[in-house]
Amino acid sequence: MVPSWSTTQQAPSVAQHSVPASYAYPPNPAFIPVPVRQGFGQYGVAPTAPYAGYVPPPPPVQPQMSAASSVNGASPAPDQAKGKIDWPDSVRNYVQRSFLPHNDDPSVPRSEIEAKLKNTIGSAKENGTMYTIDWDSMPLPQSLIKAEREASLKHASSLSSTSLSKKPNPSDFVDTPWRSTNLRSSLEDRITRPSPEKRSATDDPLPRSSKFQKEANKRKRRFENEYKSFRSPSPPPPSSGPIVGTCEVLEKKYLRLTAPPVPSKVRPEHVLRQTLDLLKKKWRKESNYSYICDQFKSMRQDLTVQRIKNEFTVSVYEIHARIALEKGDIGEYNQCQTQLRSLYALGLKGNAIEFKAYRILYFIHTANRTGLNDTLADLTAAEKEERAIKHALEVRSSLALGNYHKFFQLYLDTPNMGAYLMDMFVVRERLAALCNICKAYKPSVKLRFITEELGFESDADAAQFIIDQKGQHLLEDGAEHIVFLTGKAGSLFESARSDAFRKVDIKGQI
Repeated sequence: MVPSWSTTQQAPSVAQHSVPASYAYPPNPAFIPVPVRQGFGQYGVAPTAPYAGYVPPPPPVQPQMSAASSVNGASPAPDQAKGKIDWPDSVRNYVQRSFLPHNDDPSVPRSEIEAKLKNTIGSAKENGTMYTIDWDSMPLPQSLIKAEREASLKHASSLSSTSLSKKPNPSDFVDTPWRSTNLRSSLEDRITRPSPEKRSATDDPLPRSSKFQKEANKRKRRFENEYKSFRSPSPPPPSSGPIVGTCEVLEKKYLRLTAPPVPSKVRPEHVLRQTLDLLKKKWRKESNYSYICDQFKSMRQDLTVQRIKNEFTVSVYEIHARIALEKGDIGEYNQCQTQLRSLYALGLKGNAIEFKAYRILYFIHTANRTGLNDTLADLTAAEKEERAIKHALEVRSSLALGNYHKFFQLYLDTPNMGAYLMDMFVVRERLAALCNICKAYKPSVKLRFITEELGFESDADAAQFIIDQKGQHLLEDGAEHIVFLTGKAGSLFESARSDAFRKVDIKGQI
């Protein structure tokens, strides 16, 4: 058993040193010193005070435990703990009814509903009315929240309307010290309401007989006259309906419109009829396409701004389209063709069969398969039997089948002005046919055979076509005829055909 010593005894072989006077601790040290253990006694023995005036800290107060708590080992609940609240069944039903699915309102989130329930039930508990309120007829928190929102909106709108309608009154402002101490005049009088003397002095005009007044009036009149003379007249407001032209000039240059049209610069229909007769005579006599195209575009513009759509309008577009085809102006032709399609759809009389055939050939030229299929779908059975449309359909079929022999026979027998459209893509088809001939006929063929198969008018034209493709070395003079060396021409015309089919003119494409 380990011996213990009292606080007044010393352990054996342990010397106890006293603290020197010069190292005495201050009365209020910044730290609590820990004494050195002097023996192997129990920890409950209080150590000797190391210095005079030292007061050991009080032992911790152990909580008193009742017999029941000491036995069970559980600490008792504090006296301040709140007791359990027994809510009435009507309140519980009210809370449950607020969260039923059929009472759910998307505009009111659950957090607001819970906050409103807490506020309503808490207020009823504080006021002592929780058992007197009829909770079964009490509005749900969703209804209360929406009613509060509407009330706040009405209040805000009323405040904004009153603030806008109410004008500030100078008398409503609070008097400031400088208003009462200013000896000259108040700030309000100097800014908004000058004194009667000042107002009369500023309002009274100068005497009429004064020289200054006469000069001022003279300058004023001169300025008004100059302003009226230099001011440009305001343009008239645009009318909602079409205008009616009043211009009587037959020939008028085409200018793109950058402002609403003026009736004095637009020709009416009877003047445009005279202009058409004049242009047809000049075309037969002079054949000046740049002048004729400009005049026709001017006529089309006058018809458009006046919204004239009749048989005369159809004739103007048809004549312009034919002239553009003759001169190879595919862009102007396509503009006329587009307008003619809409005019024919209105039931206006014209050469619809002729221009539908042109439309098929145009789509073959531009390789527009979508437009071609739409045009073919719009054709009726009777229209397909018309000569012009039947010819155009056969051209399409021969190219689709690669039957160049039939294609060039159709090319030489084209109705109306379809040959002008076929001239735009006949070169590439000749190159494709020549590539097939070079593969099928070797080592050479007669030049006359090329002339007949590819639709040339003479052997000279066929030879010139080959020379234009840099194939002059492929032509040889025979004893009786000129020979075309097909065995050596394959690579040359293959590259030429690829380039020709790669370049498709889509100017003004529909």
